[in-house]
Amino acid sequence: MAEAIGAIEEASNMKVILKNYVSGSPQETDMHLTAGTIKLKASTDSNAVVVKNLFLSCDPYMIFKMMKLDRHYSDSYTPGSPITGYGVAKVLDSAHPDFKNDDLVWGITGWEEYSLITETNHLFKIQHTDVPLSYYAGILGMPGMTAYIGFYELCSPKKGEYIFVSAASGAVGQLVGQFAKLQGCYVVGSAGSNEKVDLLKNKFGFDEAFNYKEEPDFNATLKRFFPEGIDIYFDNVGGKILDAVLLNLRVHARIAVCGMISQYNLEQPEGVHNLRSIVMKQVRMQGYLVFEYYHLYPKYLEMILPMIREGKVVYVEDIADGLENAPAALVGLFSGRNIGKQVVAVNCL
Repeated sequence: MAEAIGAIEEASNMKVILKNYVSGSPQETDMHLTAGTIKLKASTDSNAVVVKNLFLSCDPYMIFKMMKLDRHYSDSYTPGSPITGYGVAKVLDSAHPDFKNDDLVWGITGWEEYSLITETNHLFKIQHTDVPLSYYAGILGMPGMTAYIGFYELCSPKKGEYIFVSAASGAVGQLVGQFAKLQGCYVVGSAGSNEKVDLLKNKFGFDEAFNYKEEPDFNATLKRFFPEGIDIYFDNVGGKILDAVLLNLRVHARIAVCGMISQYNLEQPEGVHNLRSIVMKQVRMQGYLVFEYYHLYPKYLEMILPMIREGKVVYVEDIADGLENAPAALVGLFSGRNIGKQVVAVNCL
């Protein structure tokens, strides 16, 4: 609850704190919920904004920020401080000329009830509210842009091509598969449960899908689904599936390397053995970081908003209620516990 203290408003502020750096699989006990206070006024010379957080996004990259890494594209979290990540929020006070009170925004914020955001470079004002606000943590936010950039900008799909998507029921994969179908492609997805396989085929419209946990030989599996080979592989997992894909590529195939979640919890990452296929099949394989492409966000919105409104694209979310359930939601990503895009509704305001 906010209370007036002199001329300054202050509020109690529940927050999720990282206890210590992690190694291997993150656990719920690596984080804890604690209470604090926050001033709800941005310093007039700061260009900062104070926001009330509404939805928080759980994303695989966050595991790296929980580790002590010397060389990484993003700084590690500081133990004893709130975790940060993408979220959707309402502006309570602004010292920034581009934002005003009551604006809805998405971007990097704290895992807490209220946040003071001083880095506003990648804070986006929400202009369209005829769709669920939580979508700005998913299909209309970073994961949606990730799918769009990897598939369209990097892989340049053509009608009739053969597409394979790993971790296909997640925040990004479910979109890539639907984009592929709208492009007139044949698309197959892999996922980690029969429930997710059913979702891929019956909700998202994938031509085929398989449970990778029931496939002892990925090379044979891919040959079964792609007897003529793969034109585009959207890689979310790396590891053994990537190695098998390399043996099943067509000439001039493209691979968008979005993530490698199968490797994130391993102390000794698995090697990849079939890289010679990149030469033999003249393959283009590219990794990317979505924030390098945020200048294309308006172009993406022009494409995706009509698709959502016309029902051409659907989006499945797994929403955890309450900030107190955020640690479990984040940890669940790495065991595949979530069905669809994992979001936390802060709900303790």
